[in-house]
Amino acid sequence: MPEWWSYGLSDFLLFSPRTYYRLLEHYNRAMWPAQLLATALGLGILGLLRRPTTGHGRIISAILGLLWIWVSWAFIWKRYATINWAATYVVPLFAIEALLFFWIGVARGRLTFRPRRTAAGTLGIALFILALAFYPLLASLAGRPWEQAEIFGLAPDPTAIATLSLLLLLDGGVRWVLLAVPILWCLASGATLWAMGSREAVILFAASFFVILAATRPPLKRRNHDYS
Repeated sequence: MPEWWSYGLSDFLLFSPRTYYRLLEHYNRAMWPAQLLATALGLGILGLLRRPTTGHGRIISAILGLLWIWVSWAFIWKRYATINWAATYVVPLFAIEALLFFWIGVARGRLTFRPRRTAAGTLGIALFILALAFYPLLASLAGRPWEQAEIFGLAPDPTAIATLSLLLLLDGGVRWVLLAVPILWCLASGATLWAMGSREAVILFAASFFVILAATRPPLKRRNHDYS
């Protein structure tokens, strides 16, 4: 019997990379043309960010809440859990994330997303564009068919990255209660992809690292010009 330290992440993988990507392919075919709607919602969020208001914050929060519910049910519960039993424990966390957006952002109107010319603001916009426009291209860049692309709003990885990016743009500082679930998912999914030998793992790890770094960085104090 091998010693415990001889095991690697791949030894705990419950499915093969081929099985996972075939699952994505069947999922995308079943969802078509929802990919167009999800991308349109992402572009709509970018448009709403140009005029940050409480009302636009409610709309963005509602979109994010609906997408987290959809991903948890349509992908995690209905499909991913069929090849990975541990995924069933993720569904309640995704549901909690959605409820937090509905409660804090929609019902209470406490989430206003305001892009700024700061490191956190720049990182937030860059990550959102990566999740929306670049992430679907990774399948083709890795030599996989387009049908295996991961789309914002339908697949959990780009949805989590996009959510993290938007949370960096919040007025009044970062809400850690909203950051917890997408960060945990990025780390868990990154570990899974790393075990599969997929380079996408680096993106998930890097996104988590830089978001945590930006979120914990103290804001620059405004200079006091009042000398009276």
